[in-house]
Parts: sequence; structure tokens; C-alpha cells
Amino acid sequence: MKFEKPVTGGPCWTELGTTDLEGAKRFYTELFGWRPETDPREEAGNYTVAHLGDAAVAALTPLYQFQPVAWNVSFAVADADATARTVEEAGGTVILGPLDVFDVGRFAVALDPTGAAFHLWQARTFPGAGLFNAPGSLGWVELATRETDRARDFYTTVFGWTVNASQWYTQWGIGGEDFGGMADMGDRFPPEVPPHWMPYFAVADVDATAQVAVAAGGSVLMEPMSMGDVRRIAVLRDPQGAAFGVYMEGGEG
Repeated sequence: MKFEKPVTGGPCWTELGTTDLEGAKRFYTELFGWRPETDPREEAGNYTVAHLGDAAVAALTPLYQFQPVAWNVSFAVADADATARTVEEAGGTVILGPLDVFDVGRFAVALDPTGAAFHLWQARTFPGAGLFNAPGSLGWVELATRETDRARDFYTTVFGWTVNASQWYTQWGIGGEDFGGMADMGDRFPPEVPPHWMPYFAVADVDATAQVAVAAGGSVLMEPMSMGDVRRIAVLRDPQGAAFGVYMEGGEG
């Protein structure tokens, strides 16, 4: 991700819905050095913001009624209501909202036409993550879907993203500045795994992070691998079952 702050149309926040909030706090604190702070207001529903230093980097939440254990990605929009209408006109479905979240912003949950969930965020007092690309913070987002052509048409219509595609991978961008990608699920995923968005967090050492994850009760879904000499990545799973990626620049193990 080349952006250092939230940009309209781009990923601005990521949050985990989990069955074990306290367990998730312990796991991600050990893995990334996060400092979690739970909102004490009853109406906040134990919404917990994770910090690195003074910067908010992600959230951990109890599950919504309709939500599986998973990481979710929010995209910044200027007008959540207008974007929600565009989502539906483009073939997607809005399943929650738009609704106000105190005075911090306006929020909606949607499904793209292939079934992947994502969030819309119209900022008021809270623009989104205060740190990107640094170890422990969001640095890339990836859509896994079985209908890549349909997804490409949808997201370029809704957000105006640019597309940088090769035979193997599609990268999403804003004005040519890439922030994420799209992978064809094909036969690599069991049929019961639905299309989904997944965050990648920057780390100083992918292999060491994978070892810490396992020691803390998580597991490795995709072993560390190098993408040439550009990037080294792995996909991990936390103890409650949520998948997420980690990466470091450069391809050395």
C-alpha cells in the first residue's frame, strides 16, 4: 500500500469479529505489540481499538449476529448513503446501514456480487488508521473470489479503482497507486470457503512472525514464501479461526 493515510476509495480500517475478545487481545498483542483499548461505554458493545504508540491501527470486536469469525476491511467514502446506493445499482447488496456510529462516522456493511463482505466508512471525527505500512499496521488488502471478472466490474464501478492485471494477479489502485489485489480462488480453497477480503499486516520478519503465531495458539495457512525479490508473505490464522496475511518488503527468508 503506497498511501500513508486514509484516501477516499481506499482501505482505511480493518477490524476483527471474534468469539473470544480477550483471547484475541492477547494473541495480537503478542504477535504485533498492539495496545488494545476497549471502549467502556455499554452502547459501544466492547469495541476495542488496537494501537501502536499513539496510532490506532485496527479494531477487535465481538461478533455481530450475522458475522462469521473474520477480519473485515473498510473503504473510505465521501458519502456512505450515496455509495450504498451505487453498490446496489452495481449488483451488490447492503446488509447493514448506513448508520451513524456516535460522532465518529457513518458506516455500512455490503456484499459484492460474488459474495465477499466489505465495509463503507464515511469519516467524521475518526478518519481511520493512523499508521500504514509500518510493522504491525495495515499494508495491503486482498480479495479472494471465484468470479474475478464480475468483481473487477463491480469495484471499478463503485470506487473508480484502477486495475493493474497480469495473467496471475490483479492489483487495485487509486490513480495508479496500488493498495491491494485480487486472487482467483479456483481450486486452491475448499468449496465451503466463501469469497472474502483479507488484510495483510506489515512485519519486520515474516518467518519469525509465523513462529510467534503458532506459539501463541494460531496456525499457518500458507507457509512463508518470497514473491521474487520484492516481497515475502505468509497467511496465518488466529486461535479463533480468522485468517490474515503478513508481509515484508524484499524476498529473503
